[in-house]
Amino acid sequence: MADSPSRIPSGRLSLAASEGRPIALGPLDGRYRPTVAPLVDYLSEAALNRDRVAVEVEWFIHLVKNSVLPDVGSLTESQAAGLRRIVTEFDADSVAELAEIEAVTVHDVKAVEYYIGRRLEGLGLTRLTALVHFGCTSEDINNLSYALGIKGAVENVWLPDARALVEQIAEMARANRDEPMLSRTHGQPATPTSLGKELAVMAHRLGRQLDRIAKTEYLGKINGATGDYAAHVASVPSADWEKVSESFVEGLGLTWNPLTTQIESHDWQAELYADMARFNRILHNVCTDIWSYISIGYFKQVPVAGATGSSTMPHKVNPIRFENAEANLEISSALLDTLGATLVTSRWQRDLTDSSSQRNIGVAFGHSLLAISNVAKGLERLDVASDVLAEDLDANWEVLAEAIQMVMRAEAVAGVPGMDNPYERLKELTRGHRVDADRMKEFVSGLGLSADAEARLLALTPATYNGIAGKLVDHLG
Repeated sequence: MADSPSRIPSGRLSLAASEGRPIALGPLDGRYRPTVAPLVDYLSEAALNRDRVAVEVEWFIHLVKNSVLPDVGSLTESQAAGLRRIVTEFDADSVAELAEIEAVTVHDVKAVEYYIGRRLEGLGLTRLTALVHFGCTSEDINNLSYALGIKGAVENVWLPDARALVEQIAEMARANRDEPMLSRTHGQPATPTSLGKELAVMAHRLGRQLDRIAKTEYLGKINGATGDYAAHVASVPSADWEKVSESFVEGLGLTWNPLTTQIESHDWQAELYADMARFNRILHNVCTDIWSYISIGYFKQVPVAGATGSSTMPHKVNPIRFENAEANLEISSALLDTLGATLVTSRWQRDLTDSSSQRNIGVAFGHSLLAISNVAKGLERLDVASDVLAEDLDANWEVLAEAIQMVMRAEAVAGVPGMDNPYERLKELTRGHRVDADRMKEFVSGLGLSADAEARLLALTPATYNGIAGKLVDHLG
């Protein structure tokens, strides 16, 4: 069978080989780059290398400052400052130099060791070159570098944006605390609530997850090739290596893990990613609910000047921010789930499955951050359609059936006669029928209720039958 001819001209230019500005393969480094760019300082390959340099430099200083090795001498203030400038002056040229070294070493952490070693002569520290990476396996540097990068990304980028979104939802809840709204359980008209209370539920759920994430323990270790300080003790048996390790890790702002194999076990990462994925899924639920409220007219979308809603239907304003967020939340959660499942397993004392997996942490964070941004922008373009909410309530007087039959039950307990079978009587009145205000009041008036109970029910409307919904918003603080 002959090959089918290609529909694309075979002589087309190769975009991958084009010179000048690189063309992104994925959307986070392409059209969505401005939104996720803050993560680059923490979770990119360049940021990882900068953090590796930082950990190596601080380990070097720690060993000298604490005289861990005999006859190591001391550092002048100028030398210590010069070492730290290796980190603070890390830039695009540094990235390129590291890449050149790694092309020879074919090992990223070894390249960092040589990169630092090149700079010691200018600081008058050539004699201490052997102290760079002393006692370390690559994972001693990597686990601490990843922990610092992830901690920075969570605390300085992701968590502030997520908190701002939750507060945005909370403000909407407060502003609409007393806006009556028909509920829909199973998609059917149900006991009314308030729009503010339903938004408050969303904010409360999301906020609980953020509180969990804010309490994350970022663990780290620096204890050698199999986690037992073998090389350390062999080279300097007089040192208290556990104390040296603990003080160093905690000095980086991390929590020391005393028991590991070659790798820090990554359990804290799995815990963090599970909480983030749960936040994503709750936010996904927020998107589907808001999308549905837009669909039935509870929210009006404010058109963006000049924007196109549909390529063929000019009247449309599509809820694309929420749909975009849903997709990105699903991608992020899938990656976070995979990372959490993969990272907790390592064959015996070490395998490299974690190495490739962890390079996707930034992608998982990026899709979540992009979704958060889209939801925030989508909420900004919403107006509450109070008239639609009111019309929907007024068209569903049958939702008062619950209130009437419960009042009848209370009356029966109080000894009021004629209150038998309240559920069945309201079922006969309302199931499969639309009941208007007049019919409902006629029914109430014929029940023989006590005067107080009858007055309360006759005054009740679908718009006022929502209990303490507005007051519940106050739980947001």
